[in-house]
Amino acid sequence: MLDVWLMQYSAPDDFVDAVVRDFESRHEGVSVRVTVQEWGGIGEKVTEVLTSGEGPDVIEVGNTQVAQYVDLGGVKDLTAQVVALDGDDWIPGLAEAGKVYGHQYGIPYYAANRVVIHRTDFFEEAGITGPPADRQEWLAVTEALNGDGRQGIYLAGQNWYVLAGFLWDEGGDLAVESAGRWHGALDTDEARAAMEFYSELQALGNGPKNSDEATPNQDEVFAAGDVAQIIAPPGAAQAIIESNPTLEGRLGFFPVPGKETGTPGAVFTGGSNLIIPSATGEPVLAYEFVKLLTGDEWQTELARTMSYVPNRTTLTEAVEGDPGWTAMVEGARNGHSAPRSPRWGDVEADNPVKDFQTAVLTGADPVQAGKEASDALTALLGGYPRPSG
Repeated sequence: MLDVWLMQYSAPDDFVDAVVRDFESRHEGVSVRVTVQEWGGIGEKVTEVLTSGEGPDVIEVGNTQVAQYVDLGGVKDLTAQVVALDGDDWIPGLAEAGKVYGHQYGIPYYAANRVVIHRTDFFEEAGITGPPADRQEWLAVTEALNGDGRQGIYLAGQNWYVLAGFLWDEGGDLAVESAGRWHGALDTDEARAAMEFYSELQALGNGPKNSDEATPNQDEVFAAGDVAQIIAPPGAAQAIIESNPTLEGRLGFFPVPGKETGTPGAVFTGGSNLIIPSATGEPVLAYEFVKLLTGDEWQTELARTMSYVPNRTTLTEAVEGDPGWTAMVEGARNGHSAPRSPRWGDVEADNPVKDFQTAVLTGADPVQAGKEASDALTALLGGYPRPSG
């Protein structure tokens, strides 16, 4: 019996059942039991099975969680299998998330990243014939879309995922590792430049300065009808249309523009990785299951079924023909992951990056705000020396 944990909403039951049937047909006498886990409380469950040595043979984990599980011990190092798994073609941000201290522990399962969702009718009315080629043109386009009660863009003040992309474009990062310890990096010239651009863009709409994209829900704000653009995964378009069916056929997509003309901006790559506990009693079968699930056939099917980006760049044909998916795939080529600190989950629970954004947007000195945010990040992330061995 091969025991597999997959996460709720990651894939529909019929997809999982088909993968299991395929695997069992290739391995006579082997049964696969898939247990679907909820995201709430999953950290405690995975921690328990990794530390106890008793649990499933394959586990789906969020891409920001890999480092914390590796730090616990009990996760199989799969570096030697990267070539056989076509790792040279993996989406960069998703592959990075599975790599800890130079070793590959998490195998990319699927990816999703943000694009610009826009009202094509508003663009046409403003005489805009195509997506902006770079950041500066994006600002000009967004300003041209403003007026007559319309917001050129709706961008909440605390959307740290978007700020992270601008920061990576500047050559900076949210936090950096030095001598085995993590330190906040928002007290840098790169962070100030990223926040300056964020402030310019955010000012071209009426987004709140002291809350994130969920409060209020930006999809619902967009669906209300007076917003020209939001930055969101393309799957948000479906929720927007369900909320306001009159927008059917009026939505378009393009990658977040970058600093350089014609180059997509950096984006946070969300998604999942697959890990194999070291204590598995079926290491060969566990690897074969991971290989099947992350191979061409099932990656293509998963992308078509769930509007995901396949785990590698060579499978773009899986999403050809759908403009939202196409924009997401293009943006994914410049995808990045959160800092791979084992304590990054603590940051997401109490996020100093959001405090930094609100502080600057409400008039605080960017230098002082960046120093305070960096100190807070260091306190959350610091004190973890590089594991030996």
